[in-house]
Amino acid sequence: MSTEALEKMLAKGMDNALLRFGLGKAHLDGGDAAQGAEHLQRCVEFDPGYSAAWKLLGKALLAQGEHDAARQAWQQGIAAAQAKGDKQAEKEMSVFLRKLDKPR
Repeated sequence: MSTEALEKMLAKGMDNALLRFGLGKAHLDGGDAAQGAEHLQRCVEFDPGYSAAWKLLGKALLAQGEHDAARQAWQQGIAAAQAKGDKQAEKEMSVFLRKLDKPR
């Protein structure tokens, strides 16, 4: 589904975690990390246990140079993934954190 179609759904009042995740991913994939982060932040407000959203939120924040905010997002994402038993997401975000902590 296109970003425009998702935006129309949002404009009609269809606001939920899945829609915000789709919008966040679409904007991030389209190179607009700031807009992507905004939607992904709303997504995790709807569903704090959405580990995939935390993972992308961290990527969007990192793309904007917000290293501390990205670290916090991934830490929260790891906690969410552990609570759900989502080992793959937990592993991926742990790798992102290790890379973030390496000297630049």
